[in-house]
Amino acid sequence: MESALSEIEFLALSPNRVAVLRRLARERHTRTDLAVATGASQATLGRILRDFEDRSWIRRADGGYAATATGELVADGFLDLLEIMEIEGDLRPIVRYLPTDALGFDLRRFEDATITVPSGTKPNAPVKRILEFLRDGDEVRVFSHAFNEGSLRVIEERVSAGETTFRGVFSRSALDAVADDAGLRRRLDSLLDTPDARLRVRDGEIPVAVTVVDDVVHLLLRDANGVLQASVDTDDTTVREWATETFDAYWEAATPVDRDELSH
Repeated sequence: MESALSEIEFLALSPNRVAVLRRLARERHTRTDLAVATGASQATLGRILRDFEDRSWIRRADGGYAATATGELVADGFLDLLEIMEIEGDLRPIVRYLPTDALGFDLRRFEDATITVPSGTKPNAPVKRILEFLRDGDEVRVFSHAFNEGSLRVIEERVSAGETTFRGVFSRSALDAVADDAGLRRRLDSLLDTPDARLRVRDGEIPVAVTVVDDVVHLLLRDANGVLQASVDTDDTTVREWATETFDAYWEAATPVDRDELSH
């Protein structure tokens, strides 16, 4: 264990070592190629190559260098760890709001996700992010424990104009909260009157707020008090498959909205 940790430290302390090993694990490079690609001095590059040869991570090949089988193994493992740590760094500020038990996919699928958080100058940034997609989407599906006012407005306007189709599954508490507000209730009634919108209610818990706009999946993350803290969106195929399967399961188990049962 101690020896392995020291080798990890050996790589981690030098971005140039990581860059050289990454390139040699992909294909053969000459020393000149490596110098141009990394910007490392010849003296630094010479030390790196000697250290790698001593560890049998690289071999000389056709006037250049290439990774050995063990060099490729080290590169794959270290670069996987590096990727994980980069993702963790992105998620660290919002991980307390992520309903991880309800997410049926590896968090590494968030590698290319866009995370939007409120700021002093843009307190509504997470909502604005999702509204951008809703204004252009052809198909919208939602399962959620809350109905955002801005989303409801844009969805109602676009569905009424025949510009999008909408299906949503909401917890009963989410729909009751909308029904208790006169302005939101009018929008909800308008939405229910359109042929391109269908809403169902789930009496059980919906632990996560997810909106699928065409091929993009959005999560709205709230704290324990219901205050919106962030939005996360991604077009990752695995996340989209999870969202689609989860929506379908909720949809099948839910019942059509009965206006007479909503709060007044």
